[in-house]
Amino acid sequence: MNDLSFAPRTAALHVVSLSIGGMTCAACAGRVERALAKVPGVTDASVNLATEVAQIRFEGLDPDPSSLVAAVVKAGYEASPRVAGAALVEPTDDEARRTAWAVLAAALLSAPLMLPMLLAPFGVHAMLPGWWQFALATPVQFILGRRFYVAGWHAARAGEGNMDLLVAIGTSAAYGLSVYMLLAHGDGHGTHLYFEGAAVVITLVMLGKWLEARARRKTTEAIRALQALRPTVALLRRNGREVEVPLDSVFVGDEVIVKPGERIPVDGVLIEGETQVDESFITGESRLIERRLDDRLTGGSINGEARVVMRTTSVGTETVLARIIRLVEDAQSRKAPIQRLVDKVSRVFVPVVLALALLTLLGWGFSDGNWTRAILNAVAVLVIACPCALGLATPTAIMAGTGVAAKHGILIQDVQALETAHAISVVAFDKTGTLTEGKPSLSACEAAPGFERRDVLALAARVQAGSEHPLARAVLQAAQQEGLQPSGAALDIHALAGRGVRGRIDGQLVWVGSARMLTEIGVEPGAMRARADALAESGATVSFVACAPLETPAAARLAGVLAFGDRIKPGAARGLQRLRDLGIRTVMLTGDNPGAAHAVAAQLPLDDVRAQVLPEQKSQAITDLRDGGRQVVAMVGDGVNDAPALAAADVGIAMSTGTDVAMHTAGITLMQGDPGLVADAVSISRRTWTKIRQNLFWAFIYNLVGIPLAAFGQLDPVLAGAAMAFSSVSVVSNALLLRRWRPGA
Repeated sequence: MNDLSFAPRTAALHVVSLSIGGMTCAACAGRVERALAKVPGVTDASVNLATEVAQIRFEGLDPDPSSLVAAVVKAGYEASPRVAGAALVEPTDDEARRTAWAVLAAALLSAPLMLPMLLAPFGVHAMLPGWWQFALATPVQFILGRRFYVAGWHAARAGEGNMDLLVAIGTSAAYGLSVYMLLAHGDGHGTHLYFEGAAVVITLVMLGKWLEARARRKTTEAIRALQALRPTVALLRRNGREVEVPLDSVFVGDEVIVKPGERIPVDGVLIEGETQVDESFITGESRLIERRLDDRLTGGSINGEARVVMRTTSVGTETVLARIIRLVEDAQSRKAPIQRLVDKVSRVFVPVVLALALLTLLGWGFSDGNWTRAILNAVAVLVIACPCALGLATPTAIMAGTGVAAKHGILIQDVQALETAHAISVVAFDKTGTLTEGKPSLSACEAAPGFERRDVLALAARVQAGSEHPLARAVLQAAQQEGLQPSGAALDIHALAGRGVRGRIDGQLVWVGSARMLTEIGVEPGAMRARADALAESGATVSFVACAPLETPAAARLAGVLAFGDRIKPGAARGLQRLRDLGIRTVMLTGDNPGAAHAVAAQLPLDDVRAQVLPEQKSQAITDLRDGGRQVVAMVGDGVNDAPALAAADVGIAMSTGTDVAMHTAGITLMQGDPGLVADAVSISRRTWTKIRQNLFWAFIYNLVGIPLAAFGQLDPVLAGAAMAFSSVSVVSNALLLRRWRPGA
């Protein structure tokens, strides 16, 4: 859940974002976090290895990013301030090209060293002279492999370990042993040198990191795709002229011209023209949506075939698109509770591996006196034990899961909600605006004896023409759907506070309103009373239509009865059934009367209905549903009155069609307002949780199997390097399979 603390603070809590460079494994990320946590005022620091972004929660009147940057630099890494929602730092073409060339150069230098080993089983002996091996291995070890020494030195100086330290120590041992044996035996004839082991291990690690970085960038595609939706320029209308300006130069109140097929650059209100827009980046729904005068337009959506003019209401970081990007980034940068456990394991992992390598060295050396073999086995232990896969297991799965969810209209704002949602066993729904459309529609229009139904509907429509009351709009919409075109609004319209409305139509007075209004004008419902009572008991809101000659108002009589109901959302029934198919119990919590609640429940596959639940009672209802912690409860709502229940639930799910309060309280927001997406949210959570467990299993299994094999001399350092590189790539690749998830799966 989002932290809803209303206690007074002595200082404001700020969130500072930094781009971090130079990290290579989970130990690096943990080291940066600990360095940031020591800065005065920092309450929490979270570093995402995949995005190379740090989110720091900083308590103070004036957060100073320079102190945070200095702490990261002192720890041996690069850092720079970053604006939330800004484009993720990606290697430039030159940087990517240099990295690829370095890997290729290492491979070309290592190939002559490795080839004789591959040919030996076939009886081909082509081992290079010792000094040639030295000449090929040395640039790989100290020029191309320099990064391992630099990063390893920073870690050692800070009293901590990381992958680079393991690689640097391991390959240096193999290289140093080879140099010693070369010097001791002249050209190396008659003894085996291990230059190829050191060079090939460095090459494989570099190759693995390069492949891993390429795969890791795919996990950030969701954010990059959202960032790409922002145009760089906008066409403004100023002083009667059209001027193209950079997006940063657009201000609230500016008039922006959007041509057919263009992306809408900022949020605003339509002031000229009508069009259709594609808002699939928000809703996940590809259908075009009608937009008319005074309708809102969202930056990043695509204009249809009409040229329109809009007035800007939000720019920069305040637009809907910018807020979505910030929420997705924030969710991806936070750590899931299970990742905290992984971080603790990673922190002690490197020292334990160093100790095991030392035991391997001493054990083999003293047991058979073959110190060459002892060194090689110790090197294999150091190389196989890279904690990279362990550090990438959780964040890559979370990034892939939240990214694909956002693409399909499920905005996961809280990574803890993503982790918790896989275990949901009960889902509680608000009724109005969540399971129903939240706006009344005319469900029945029945004429009293002596009147025709169409005449009753036409009278009601004319009296209520121009009214903004929800019931009036429902009447007008129903009349329009039935082809009734009121010939002008009624005259002398008077609102009867709390009772209804009265107007004059073609020489008669017409009233539309409540039963209390009927009593006041002296009209007896007669035989229609029973029907009105039956409609009310079914959950409908009932209004009456009465009329009287203009000359004799006291002769008023009942013309008909109108019943209003709240329509069920199209995807509600199917969505609830999908939840039941997943083994999840569905409950409706509503403040409405039992009649209205059960009328809705009769149309939906609900397991339980609780009516007349006041807002302050909803949070207690959630506690009751939790059943002492035996059930994991999600609450789905859209209004201010749902906020306490959303906060009380294990997972809060808000409709984007509702209030900002509900969305800020919830951990998950459904951008379409479709209750059917609740099952999809559970589905992607379960898939993500499965990937996390699979990744952690493989990350641990590599080490649990590989380290003993290396310690007992069953794993060559070269094979250890290949296995280590493969472990990281396989973990990231497994997480990327989440991108194939689709709603309804």
